[in-house]
Amino acid sequence: MIEVKNITKSFDGKTILHDVSASFQTGKTNLIIGQSGSGKTVLVKSLVGLLRPEKGEILYDGRDILKMDQSQMKELRKEIGMLFQGSALFDSETVLGNVMFPLTMFTNMTYGEIKDRAQFCLERVNLKGADKKYPSEISGGMQKRVAIARAIALNPKYLFCDEPNSGLDPRTSILIDELLSDITHEYNITTIINTHDMNSVLGIGENIIFLNKGHREWVGDMHEIYQTTNEALNEFVFANDLFQKVRAYVLSNETTRKP
Repeated sequence: MIEVKNITKSFDGKTILHDVSASFQTGKTNLIIGQSGSGKTVLVKSLVGLLRPEKGEILYDGRDILKMDQSQMKELRKEIGMLFQGSALFDSETVLGNVMFPLTMFTNMTYGEIKDRAQFCLERVNLKGADKKYPSEISGGMQKRVAIARAIALNPKYLFCDEPNSGLDPRTSILIDELLSDITHEYNITTIINTHDMNSVLGIGENIIFLNKGHREWVGDMHEIYQTTNEALNEFVFANDLFQKVRAYVLSNETTRKP
């Protein structure tokens, strides 16, 4: 679990995060949502140690990263997997080489052990047989799956995903969501997803944190979100006509089921 307690972050006298507290639960998909400028990116960068809040605590299973020295942070980062918005694959490396990279950098495993682990991760994301291809030879969805395989290669306790469905078609986005959800539950990872994708919110949002103008305004799951009375959250999530109809349908069915 990662816990954020009363963190505040400012830039040039302007406060971006206002006394934010939140819990990101182990074995669940934790989603951070909010409009552009709401503070989502600043929160995530604070969580991974790229930014330092002026006050508060950021606890990784009780370990406050704001009190860690450089050596301790280096050790902690071995427990963190990152899935970047643009996949961030190395064009000059094969699919297998990309997944092997963090194992080569951060472990003392033999070449054979590294290769076996990388191939296992590729098989886990349904990319068996693609190991000799280069990123330019595979689709965007496949590139994202390679990035997921690389992110889980070190068997992380914590997995951060920045807009994992960016640039993907709806069908592929659903497959990526399902894969992230499956991996989270299978390996009991604390998965944190920064997203604008409402399909993800309503499909895999087990713990959703809604930020509005730097404040944590709402916390709940994909079922509770249909019943929220928070106006800013409603406007953000159900702005699309289709999602409004889905919400109306869900609420109608819940009313019908009540005794």
